[in-house]
Amino acid sequence: MKTKHIMYETSGTCSKMIDVTTDENNVIQQVFFIGGCNGNLQGISQLVRGQRIDDVLPRLDGIRCGMKGTSCPDQLCRALEKLKNATAE
Repeated sequence: MKTKHIMYETSGTCSKMIDVTTDENNVIQQVFFIGGCNGNLQGISQLVRGQRIDDVLPRLDGIRCGMKGTSCPDQLCRALEKLKNATAE
């Protein structure tokens, strides 16, 4: 099975990096957040695992954290958008 992988540097969040792998059909295989609220981010990672990128984006895109213009779920969407447009390895 071919996979796509990204190490996405976040912006405007407590997490610093998101490590995401999908298969060639854009199904999320694994997500790891580096930094941030560990328990919450583990939960998000488990909830999106096995989901298609196109199903996750409308649910998480645009979520804000407090007064910030983004959030960890929103940054995950930025990573997924990049990954969706990448070529499978």
